[in-house]
Amino acid sequence: MNFNDIFKSSFLESVSEFSVIDTFLGLAVALVISLYIFMIYKKTGTGVMYSESFALTLVGLSLVTTLVIMAVTSNVVLSLGMVGALSIVRFRAAIKEPVEIVFLFWALATGIVIGAGMIPLAIIGSVIIGVILLLFANRRIHNTPYILVLSLRDEKSEETVLHILKQAVEQYIVKSKTVNTAGIELTAELRTKDATTAFINRIYDVPGVENATLVSYNGEYMS
Repeated sequence: MNFNDIFKSSFLESVSEFSVIDTFLGLAVALVISLYIFMIYKKTGTGVMYSESFALTLVGLSLVTTLVIMAVTSNVVLSLGMVGALSIVRFRAAIKEPVEIVFLFWALATGIVIGAGMIPLAIIGSVIIGVILLLFANRRIHNTPYILVLSLRDEKSEETVLHILKQAVEQYIVKSKTVNTAGIELTAELRTKDATTAFINRIYDVPGVENATLVSYNGEYMS
């Protein structure tokens, strides 16, 4: 077998057999659904944890996956080579929130389903997933949790501070308490009633309170 035989073989002919219309249609649907995923991620993302680059990655991931699956389904030999090539690829990206894994798999699944030609399944499934994520995002607790760190001189000031907390916040729990010759260091987790932090000023005015620090805390990470 020489090069002429290779170029005349049915292998190259089968590789080139694909529909341009189906390709554009699949990529167009993937683009629309990936933009929908982008919107859902932006709506459910909170604070500094929202990443614009990650959101754009979701769009590109859906398009690339759709293109790869279209190529794989068009030729069996190519699919075997693709599996071998992708098996050596390693992705290392920091996941800031566990929910980002859901969006990654959602974008991948969308590309796979559309590339396999099941466009109605991709549309219906994406709509249902998006609605569910939005519903759960709207059910989040709106009163932000905080960590309160206090430096106190004596037990009397501690009792006064705890009395103020009992009246001013919705709930609180003492996480740690350190007593030494310099005084008392108290750490408490709390949730405010109406998102106001004016009570921290009242606490600082209490005699014996040397320092009062209020830190926002999302309940999932703490340094």
